[in-house]
Amino acid sequence: QVQLVNSGGGLVQPGGSLRLSCAASKTIFRMGWFRQAPGKQRELVATITAGGVTNYGDSTKGRFTISRDNAKNTVYLQMNSLKAEDTAVYYCAGRRQGMVQYEYWGQGTQVTVSS
Repeated sequence: QVQLVNSGGGLVQPGGSLRLSCAASKTIFRMGWFRQAPGKQRELVATITAGGVTNYGDSTKGRFTISRDNAKNTVYLQMNSLKAEDTAVYYCAGRRQGMVQYEYWGQGTQVTVSS
């Protein structure tokens, strides 16, 4: 059973920055984050493959940066220029190569952007 453990998150003012981390118990082909705000559907934040190929949601391009340390099975999400609309629960997720759906999910961490 693959485990994903989130860290980071919290409360930040608009325009501020936060960093999320997600450590996996084994190597996973593609890892990243999705988020869900109250009353909204879950949406893609950013993902990255073991080879460094990234994919960003339209609302996070240019402000968020995902990176990965394969030796630690850990991915990082640097979030800059945060806006109130970035407020959501952020879920780390992962999937094996060839799979379409994400198979592994972390516990979720709250990110709140507010003054």
